[in-house]
Formats: sequence, structure tokens, C-alpha cells
Amino acid sequence: MNIFARGLNSNRRWFMKKSLAAVGAASAEHRLLAQSSSGKLTKGDAALLRFAAAAEILESDFWVQYNELGGVQDNEASGGSGNPTYTAKLQNLDSDFPQYIHDNTDDEITHYTFLNAYLMSKGAAPANLDQFRTLQGSKATGSSGQPRLTNLMQLTLDTSWWTRYRSSANNPDLDPTFVFPQAVPGLASGQFTAIPRTDADLAPDAHIQAIANTAGFHMPTIEQGGNSLYPSMAQRASSVEVLRILISIGPTETMHFQTWSDKAGNAPPLTDPTNGLVFPDLNSSPFGGETFQTNLIMPEPCPFLSRSLPVCSIIRPTNTAGAAMGVVKFLTAMGLFIGQSAMFFELLGELAAEADNAKRRELRED
Repeated sequence: MNIFARGLNSNRRWFMKKSLAAVGAASAEHRLLAQSSSGKLTKGDAALLRFAAAAEILESDFWVQYNELGGVQDNEASGGSGNPTYTAKLQNLDSDFPQYIHDNTDDEITHYTFLNAYLMSKGAAPANLDQFRTLQGSKATGSSGQPRLTNLMQLTLDTSWWTRYRSSANNPDLDPTFVFPQAVPGLASGQFTAIPRTDADLAPDAHIQAIANTAGFHMPTIEQGGNSLYPSMAQRASSVEVLRILISIGPTETMHFQTWSDKAGNAPPLTDPTNGLVFPDLNSSPFGGETFQTNLIMPEPCPFLSRSLPVCSIIRPTNTAGAAMGVVKFLTAMGLFIGQSAMFFELLGELAAEADNAKRRELRED
């Protein structure tokens, strides 16, 4: 049986137990919020927000790992102490890289914190993945060594979003079988670390730069997923307020995506001497042209809804069918969850299925 479908009844009982425990441990601020809020969420709206919160918890987990090693170290996003060598290689992509990592980390933490607090204010269970913080992260200088939810050290990256957003002829919503070329083909055909695993990864120079380049492409790869997820889920919301939440958080993911896609284009061309991973010069042959041009960071107009209509610059894809489960499969194929338990995948699959089963009713004011 598919790992996403096994044990859903027992897992639901575990999840509700953990969620209710979280509600019981809510801060005074959250309890006051609950007392002052009115109205209940539909089952579907709660499922949409709960899946979004779970996705943001996972996203926060790996952004914290990036921040510990390569971000600005302060009380807003604390935990590590920084790795000067890794940070310097990230700054080859942009001198402001540490600040951007820090701010992205802070953003994602506020997203899941808000979503869970809102769910609790409506009497609904929040997302809780704490039981699965079991993975070993980096042991390099700067890491806190805390157990993780996500694995940044065995990534397989689909970088076809690069050409998808530069295409003026194809849209995955209209052309689901069209294969968009990869920006960095090597990243899609192996497992590569985006952070130094130990201090041994800090040399040779081209190796640690390749690790920083991998991070530079992983960041927009992740953010383009959130870029599509929020508008896809918003189409299923029944409450105007839930719709407002989804279309208010979603654009910040788009801001993240455009920022990181711009920085990825600055990744120095090189070959990692330890594993043969090649980062090409995307502005030169055999790449080159508008399909790979690094400064084309705004979505090229493409067909939307129907080819009988004029092309339009849009987020793509935004088809709502199976959007949440698509995110789970996308993150799993990336290798982000290598080492996680079957129970983790079962819970994530259940959360996605419930979000995808949300049925939009006539929009109602809360």
C-alpha cells in the first residue's frame, strides 16, 4: 500500500492527541486570541490552513539550518554561530546573502506561528511535527547540532522552474506533459549537500563553492513551490478571512522566489572536483538565449486558462487539483525527508489529502 495512505486512522488519533496537547499548552496570548475570535472554520478551511502550517514548519526547519551556518546571527533567528567559510562562498552569489537568509528564516517562522495561532483561535487543531525532529544535521562549525525535520545533505533538485518561468510558449497547467529543460542538469541526477556536513567540506575551494551554489539553487526551488501552493489552495477556501490569509501569505513566497532566483543566476560556473557536479555558465552556449538568461527574473507572459486568450505574465502552475499532495511528492523526491519514518510520511500524506479534499462553498464573511 502507498506510504501516504497507510495507517491513517491510527495516525489521525496520534495527530489529534498531539494537536490537543499543543492547544492545552498554548500561551496566554493565544488563549486571549481564542476568546476574542468568533466563528468556526469549515473542515476544509481548517485542513487548508493546517497543511499550510505544516509546510511552513518544514520550511522553517531547513531555513534555520541555513541561517545557523550562513545567515546573520542575532536573537531574531538564533541557534547557530555562523560558518565564515561557507558564508563567504554564499556571498559570491550576493554580498547580502546572509541578510536575505536571516529574513527568509524569520518570515517562515512567523507564517507557521500565525497559522497555528489562527487555527487555535477558531478551536481547530494546529499542525505539530515535533515528534519527527530526529534527523542529524550538519556537524560543521556554526551548526547548533539540534535534531532536524529535514535533510539538506542529500538533495536532488529539479531546476526546470528556471526555464518554465522563462517560457513564453508553455504553461504546465495547459501542457502537463511538456518537459522544461533543467538549468543545472547535474543537480537532478544525484544527491548533493547544500550545507557543509562537517568541516571537511570546507575544502577544496571549488567543493565548498559548489555546496554554496547548490544552496543557491535549492532556495528558489523550494520557494517556487510555495509560490504556486498558496494560490492553488486559495481557490478552495470557503471563508473570506481564510482566503485573505492565503492570498496575503502567498505573495511573500513569490517575493522570496524572485529574490533567490536572481541570486542563483550569480552562481559561479565550476566543476566540483570531489563529485563532478557541474554548474554551467547559463549565459553561454550550449545554454544561452532567453530560455536560460540569468537576468530574466520576471515571469515571461505565457498561455493562461485557454490558448484562445492573450498570453499573460502569471504564477505557474496554479491548478488546484492535487496541489497539496503534489507538494508532498515534490519535497519527497527532492530528498528533503531522507531518514524520516513511515509515520512521518503517513501524517504528511493525510494532511495533504485533507487539504486537497477541501470543497469550496459559497464564500462567507466571518
